[in-house]
Amino acid sequence: MDTTSRLHIGVVLGGMSAEHEVSWESARNVIQAMDPAVYRPVPILIDKQGDWLLLEAGEVFSDDLPAAPDPKPLPRDRRILLDRDEGALFVVRRDGGARIHRLDAVFPVVHGPYGEDGTLQGLCKMYQVPFVGPGVLSSAVCMDKEVMKRLLNERGIPVPRYLVYRSRAKAGPDPEQARRILGLPLFVKPANLGSSVGITRVESIEDLGRALAHAWQFDDKAIVEEYIEGREIECSILGNDEPIASVPGEVIARHAFYSYEAKYRDPDGAELKIPADLPAGVAAKVRDLGVRSFIALFGEGMARVDFFVKADGSVLVNELNTIPGFTNISMYPKLWEASGIPCRELVHRLIQLGIERFRREAGKSRDWNAPPPDRS
Repeated sequence: MDTTSRLHIGVVLGGMSAEHEVSWESARNVIQAMDPAVYRPVPILIDKQGDWLLLEAGEVFSDDLPAAPDPKPLPRDRRILLDRDEGALFVVRRDGGARIHRLDAVFPVVHGPYGEDGTLQGLCKMYQVPFVGPGVLSSAVCMDKEVMKRLLNERGIPVPRYLVYRSRAKAGPDPEQARRILGLPLFVKPANLGSSVGITRVESIEDLGRALAHAWQFDDKAIVEEYIEGREIECSILGNDEPIASVPGEVIARHAFYSYEAKYRDPDGAELKIPADLPAGVAAKVRDLGVRSFIALFGEGMARVDFFVKADGSVLVNELNTIPGFTNISMYPKLWEASGIPCRELVHRLIQLGIERFRREAGKSRDWNAPPPDRS
């Protein structure tokens, strides 16, 4: 096999958020799905302290390097830096500066803050390297559930009712206001997190303060949402200028809600039905709202859109995930497989979409020292 022409893809995993462990599982599937004739994966771990470390592809699959709760420390000579030189991006050793790999593109698989929120995307733009998934703005607004809901509301896309409470606000939360506006039960979530981390279902208004304190452990801003009596439906989006939607799927949680425990620790925590058993008109509405939401939030590359479908057929958008899970149970790749795009082709398309965007944006760059056009 000729390896010189393969594209070197930096698969960045781990991260400093509470979703560190999920990222390892996603990275394994992304690497496994890469066509070895076209791509060479270069796994790069961001550990929980924020250090960047080079892994071998096989180590991502090894049980000897657990992601958590107490990961085996890697040797200090694994620590790396990124260096741009002569129009290319290189992985270099932190000690000594020796070049190890050239990176042709980056596939971020860091879920949550410091990875999915625009931080890593901004770094890629600074290094002028193509990357998979939405850009800085879309990543940031989709990570912040309050900003996301505001923008969707502005475009006339229905979302559940919600209130926002900040941990450092002078005026404390008003439980009666929440009960009056949202009713019971309700859900309390960190505004900037995913994988159902930090979420509490509140049955009694007296428990609101405790639920907010839990959410504030993960973020200074908490979202309090109304409970929606409906089915949990998900749809995957793929594309840049002309995004397409997958068939919808349904999550049937066997816990009080689709919690982190139900998603990743309890093998019987939920049933996934793909495709979802929906009337054709409702399924079409889900797909249409998925694409509209993606466009409204400046999406590119990929996102998974989560919905509530009520008994009367009305559809509400819950949230968008710009680096959706790629684990064995994750809906994003499963929905595309059911739509006729297997995981290997999906990963290939995502990388190519990132490269396509990079080339488009590079074509619009200009010499900022050049004189302005003559407007006479």
